[in-house]
Amino acid sequence: MKKIILIHGPNLNLLGERAKEHYGDVTLAKLEKIVTKEAEKSGVKIIAFQSNHEGGLIDFLQKNRKKADGIIINPGALAHYSYALHDALLDSQIPSVEVHLSDIGQREKWRRVSVTASACKKIISGKKIEGYLEALHYLSKI
Repeated sequence: MKKIILIHGPNLNLLGERAKEHYGDVTLAKLEKIVTKEAEKSGVKIIAFQSNHEGGLIDFLQKNRKKADGIIINPGALAHYSYALHDALLDSQIPSVEVHLSDIGQREKWRRVSVTASACKKIISGKKIEGYLEALHYLSKI
């Protein structure tokens, strides 16, 4: 069975409560449930994790990299400055897709650049939950 790591960065634990105009009103638990249910249709297992700490995300990624066939990551604000997370994604040697609920290209200037994106096969931005499902379908086929 193919396994995909689903990683959520800082503040994503507050989905459904924060900045609904950008992130929607779906909670993190609901988002994970939707992705997991869709994954099961393709015989894919999801291993989900969220942390507000950069090191926590890197530790989880390093610990689980040999158990997974792909990574879906929403690094949150870490996308814009975490070279350590970029390197951890590269070092995992697992195909990764970066997902953002909001369209980072239409947000504040500092959000428009993702330093982690170059460590990923694909970046999906501004499609809300559909972006996660697109990432899942992409990774389940490679």
